[in-house]
Amino acid sequence: MTFVRRSLRAVRTSAIYVMAVLALVVVFLAVVVLTGGVGRGWAAWTVTAVIGTAAAGLLATRHRRRSAVHALIQTSLACAVTASACVPTVPTSWHYPPDLPGVSSERWTLATGSRVAVYHYAPSAGVVHRGVPLLYLNGGPVRSIALIDHTFLRRLADEGFDVYAYEQAGGGRSDPMLMHDYTIDRSVRDLMAVLEHVPGRRSDVIGFSSGAVTLTRALADAASAAFIHRAVIVEPGPMDGPTTQLDGWTGSATAAGIAPLPGGPRSISLPRYAVAFGLLRLGLLSPQDEMVGQAEAVNAFRAADLGSDTANSYCAKDAQRIPVEDSAANFSFNPAASLRVQDTITHSPSIAPQLRASEVPAMLVMAQCSHQLRQWATAILASDPAITRTQFLTGVGHHIWNGLDDNNDRAASVITAFLDDEPAPLPDYPTAADIPSFLGEHR
Repeated sequence: MTFVRRSLRAVRTSAIYVMAVLALVVVFLAVVVLTGGVGRGWAAWTVTAVIGTAAAGLLATRHRRRSAVHALIQTSLACAVTASACVPTVPTSWHYPPDLPGVSSERWTLATGSRVAVYHYAPSAGVVHRGVPLLYLNGGPVRSIALIDHTFLRRLADEGFDVYAYEQAGGGRSDPMLMHDYTIDRSVRDLMAVLEHVPGRRSDVIGFSSGAVTLTRALADAASAAFIHRAVIVEPGPMDGPTTQLDGWTGSATAAGIAPLPGGPRSISLPRYAVAFGLLRLGLLSPQDEMVGQAEAVNAFRAADLGSDTANSYCAKDAQRIPVEDSAANFSFNPAASLRVQDTITHSPSIAPQLRASEVPAMLVMAQCSHQLRQWATAILASDPAITRTQFLTGVGHHIWNGLDDNNDRAASVITAFLDDEPAPLPDYPTAADIPSFLGEHR
């Protein structure tokens, strides 16, 4: 019986210790949120330590010395745990990925003040050169261009296109900006400034995912649209605030939840980045808060952190063969800047009235297994009368040029046919008139 009593007493004491430590950790997290993580979280850590120490002092003044000692021990444990969320474990200065072999690249200083990394794939020798240069806008929005995308761009150059691509400021090898400068309007202005640099009066532009959003908003801006010859809008996200509020559904089942988790290190395995990125994703920290600096966040974030997002870009049938999209050396993602750009889209007014005035010939490309809401794409289709063609690719996910089977060939064929003003390889579907039936069928 004595053994049982001692065991119960030990369990109760341990439970009290754990609860006290957890209570102080909760206090730390609450103060991080209230202070925006100022001082890398050390301000919240100081408040936590003061509260714990004050509680111990109060107990001591009431002649409860044993309880005061326990409170000090609990405070020390909580301080040790929370301190791990305040100490950077990666460099806090900006580091650029190494140059890519086999591709011409340079830095362009734009009229907006942004300094961006630009890649150029010249048309292959022995093929007919297209007369209009082609510019690619990658998704992210603030991340490096993946190697799988570079492979596809090289494929387009092999077919005679003079291909350019650039990484948005703060992504990949481009220089960062102050956090408040990351806005969708700045993205559009940077696109226009890049197009001013590209040789030739106007360029064809392919926008993928969030890059398709930037392209769509450029089509709604007369000054930017003047530099665009033809536009290819691939798997777009929401184009403005009202579109982000739409309810709806996605395409066929993706590989999310059934694909093996990618290997490699994850930032969220470390307390500091689990706290910072977790609170950021929950919306409890603002992208402009000071818990983790921009450079440190980019250095900490790993490709494995996007595991579920990557699987979402592939059909369920491809779950066991998702290709490696990028290398560790090339991968770069700026989480706070990306959320900041997305926030400015969410709070932007409708661009539908301006988009209805667009005269730039455009094509919308949709994937069968897309994880994007169909209503995001159909909102653009309904608002842009200059979309003269829609191509619906079956058997492929959000990342339509993924190197699997003949997916790159099919993606290239629909893009090339449109840019050359040749007949489409697929039926023109859905058209604007097809939207009600397309949505009604949950395609």
